[in-house]
Amino acid sequence: MADSEATVRRRKPEPKSKEASAPAEPETVESEEEPAKKPVPIKTLLEEEDAYSPYVDILRVITFLFFASCGLSYLISSGETFFWGMKKPPNYLKADWWKLQLRGPLYLTPEQLAAYDGTDPAKPIYLAINGTIYDVSSNARTYGPGGSYRYFAGVDASRSYVTGCFAEDRTPDMRGVEEMFRPLDDPTGVDRHWSKEELAELKAKERADAERQVYEGLLHWVNFFKNSQKYNFVGYVNRPEGWPGTEPQRQLCEAAQSTRLKRQIPEKTSP
Repeated sequence: MADSEATVRRRKPEPKSKEASAPAEPETVESEEEPAKKPVPIKTLLEEEDAYSPYVDILRVITFLFFASCGLSYLISSGETFFWGMKKPPNYLKADWWKLQLRGPLYLTPEQLAAYDGTDPAKPIYLAINGTIYDVSSNARTYGPGGSYRYFAGVDASRSYVTGCFAEDRTPDMRGVEEMFRPLDDPTGVDRHWSKEELAELKAKERADAERQVYEGLLHWVNFFKNSQKYNFVGYVNRPEGWPGTEPQRQLCEAAQSTRLKRQIPEKTSP
């Protein structure tokens, strides 16, 4: 029994078959891919390179830029033009506007401003209102020599914008202009309907109303030039220290004086 057990212990395992011990060879799968393309000869590549012309690409770029420019012009001009021929182009499309942004505002004395009245064709036409200078060269027919508004060129004529006396009031001095909106005094007539205290109070109210009308009348034209797409901001008038107290006060021009009327007797209200 013992010999049998020893025999069993000493028995060597049978060697595995060669087929079982060897790793399985991968199955050969036929490639379904297309056969590799033959390389293009260098001679052919050189011939194609010599035949290529960059002008076709350049023409494509130019064509694209042309149509892009037309579309952009149409959008910016709100359908006015495809070719940038706008009657009133925005400021950022004006060379003078960009020059101003780069150099900053000009500061001109009244004497320097007078040189830009349109008599020198080599210079632009400037006018000023309330101390601010604008370039009105785009409307030289109106503001230049012989134009209906030539009185405004080369000067700050703020006073005349309110009084309407273009030739006489070519000055920015607004002192006394409110008188054109105040009633005339009539001590021996209608003024007797008020007591001294009542008349003083009435005159104070009349003056306040007149000053408001002067302010609003000038503000209208200040905003006109400020908001204009046609006239460009240039700078400011540099006036001497102490002005306008350094000059005598002007009298109200005849045309403005003629608009004044006597006070009206207040209507009596029934109880």
